[in-house]
Amino acid sequence: MPIDRAMVFAAGFGTRMAPLTDTLPKPLIPVAGKPLIDHALDLLSDVSTVVINTHYRAAQLEDYLADRNVVCLREEPEVLETGGGLKNALSVLGNGAVFTLNSDVIYAGPNPVDALQAAWDPDTMDALLTLIPVENTVEYSGAGDFYLDEMGRIERRGRRKSAPFVYGSVQILKTDLLAEVSQNAFSLNLIWDQMIAKGRAFGLPYEGRWVDVGRPEGISVAERVLANV
Repeated sequence: MPIDRAMVFAAGFGTRMAPLTDTLPKPLIPVAGKPLIDHALDLLSDVSTVVINTHYRAAQLEDYLADRNVVCLREEPEVLETGGGLKNALSVLGNGAVFTLNSDVIYAGPNPVDALQAAWDPDTMDALLTLIPVENTVEYSGAGDFYLDEMGRIERRGRRKSAPFVYGSVQILKTDLLAEVSQNAFSLNLIWDQMIAKGRAFGLPYEGRWVDVGRPEGISVAERVLANV
């Protein structure tokens, strides 16, 4: 059955985007004529249940989304991070596999949500991550995140100087393990590590371009990339 539920992470403070985030939550910063959150929601046009977590300048984002078919969950008094935020959203999403994505990246090329859906195999996978070949990234200066083995399973960079793939911030993830984490705020890295150890975490290389809109200068870069699609 197609996966029809998704979580968009939008609660962060966007400190690297200052001074733009002095007055706006990061997901409302415009890129190519529309806010970042709309670029994320465009990827989910075929998904019927979408949860968006909010925290920093939550009322602004919630007001903007008021007429959308989404559910906003405000995290108070603390940000719950990716794992805690997703765990908190299960009251709406229910159990099972869901899409998760960040609201601060731009994809120029095929829809990664559609690609993940087509490649998803629940019998062998507990997670399927969109992976961007480092050469396809724009405005990224890190050392990479993952390797892929011959079966498509992911392996962390670890102590190696670099890795050929960057996590593209869109994935399919089974949520069963979230209930076993006792703390409220935690990273999904805890869940990934368990899935990697069991050989059940996979990666799907992305064929298009990917822009990390993490700083103000990334906006014009993303707009140039989108203009050339």
